[in-house]
Amino acid sequence: MARPLEWTLDTMVSMFHKYGGKEGDKFKLKRAELKELVRKELPCYLSKQTEEASFQRFMNNLDSNWDGEVAFQEYTTFLGCIILMCSEDVQDRPDKMPWKM
Repeated sequence: MARPLEWTLDTMVSMFHKYGGKEGDKFKLKRAELKELVRKELPCYLSKQTEEASFQRFMNNLDSNWDGEVAFQEYTTFLGCIILMCSEDVQDRPDKMPWKM
């Protein structure tokens, strides 16, 4: 049986592959695929990023090699940023922690 952190890591990898490849290369997220992932899987954390202009800036910052797609390494950078945001939110408001340890 997978431990919680192992399950979380498996889920993060699975989400990349769930959305990647719908429009081409299954090892990259095109702009529309990333936008769908953000809207469906992270609505509470990134709701502001779904506005078109904001999302375009977000995509440009995430796409470190400027190929118009998000490779797995760029996706992991994205997840790291989200984890940092979550950590800051929990530190600022421990009563809002969505889980119990």
